[in-house]
Amino acid sequence: MGVHQRIDRVAKRQLRPLIPHDVHFPEIKQILHYEGKNGPDGIKRKSPAKDEPWHFINPEDPNDTALLDMITEHQENLAAALQEENMERAAFEAAWMAHAITDGLTPAHHYPFEAKLEELRGGEGIETRTSAKGKILMPGETRLESIGNNWEFWGTKGVMTTHLSFELGVAVAISTAKLTNVHHKFNGQDIAALEAHGFRKLYVDIMNEVHAMKMYDEFQKKGWTRHLAKETTKELVPLIIKAVAAGWYTSIMEYERQRA
Repeated sequence: MGVHQRIDRVAKRQLRPLIPHDVHFPEIKQILHYEGKNGPDGIKRKSPAKDEPWHFINPEDPNDTALLDMITEHQENLAAALQEENMERAAFEAAWMAHAITDGLTPAHHYPFEAKLEELRGGEGIETRTSAKGKILMPGETRLESIGNNWEFWGTKGVMTTHLSFELGVAVAISTAKLTNVHHKFNGQDIAALEAHGFRKLYVDIMNEVHAMKMYDEFQKKGWTRHLAKETTKELVPLIIKAVAAGWYTSIMEYERQRA
């Protein structure tokens, strides 16, 4: 629906005047090449579940760091690509990092999706979905149980149906919005915070702020509302844009440390 591309464009605009003049950073066109069909979601549609990116995180579990570690790896790889002046690799790392950052701050990705999926699959882990059919159809020991599991996943208010409906609501809400909340715009104060405390603290703070809004809880109870639409355009997405810009700038900082 173009949500990731829109976020990346605005984040790049916010970042552009803050990039040191002697640092070559990928153009937005290069970054967007690695979204859509060439991005994490495209890989998920084409491949079995083994080794595919998993962008869910539990804000209430400090030990759930897999997504944070993935973002750190992209940041390190982007810094290395900038050092080598490999703009193609840099664009890839910037795009996939931004995608992970965005998903991790999206309320639908705070739902315990993996645990629910394993429950509906009779205890089987997500890595056992080794075919397209295995990814979209829930098994069951009997035909009746299989029908029930698939209804709980795909039916009205099902796990996946609700997830996709929320993300569709976000896409519609931002389609005509300016997304210019000046209070959340990435700026020099954020750079100072990155230098003092690092990206992970900034990201976790934003994630906790988003989680405290309880937007997904509201959506599950009431559906898409005007309040949710306003909160999405005025708070949620501007915070995500700030985090993406901060993630990219972290790689620039690491690159500058390497060449100092």
